[in-house]
Amino acid sequence: MARRHRAEQRAVLPDTKYGHTVLAKFINSSMYCGKKSRAEIITYTALESFASKIGISPIDGFEKVISNVRPLVEVRSRRIGGATYQIPIEVNARRGIARAIRWILAAARSRASSKDMSEGLCAEFIDAYNGRGIAIKKRDDTHKMAEANKAFMHYK
Repeated sequence: MARRHRAEQRAVLPDTKYGHTVLAKFINSSMYCGKKSRAEIITYTALESFASKIGISPIDGFEKVISNVRPLVEVRSRRIGGATYQIPIEVNARRGIARAIRWILAAARSRASSKDMSEGLCAEFIDAYNGRGIAIKKRDDTHKMAEANKAFMHYK
């Protein structure tokens, strides 16, 4: 880990269809073995299917899904006097979005074992939009863990 200064954050180019940077990060995260065109097809198919089932625009629905799944607090381990404490810390926006993307993709991959990935992703989008699903459960577990360890907040 560098001690002199933080690493520069690279600017992500917006995606080709909607011009949305968070969606471009989502596509880049869903990519396997550098197959970006395949990841775009899967993501756009899932978004279109999700938007038609819900009845809203794909980008508005995607932003709502990300904001529903994004964690606000998390716990970090900190060693103090020979004991390790789980200390609740607020999550900044960039890290929260990255965690939300990771959780949605993991949930969709676990769902899509027997189906097409775009169908699993669409189902996870619908569940996250409605406030349920695997990714929402992951966020709730993170928030519960932070709530349970609120007594160690002064170690921050």
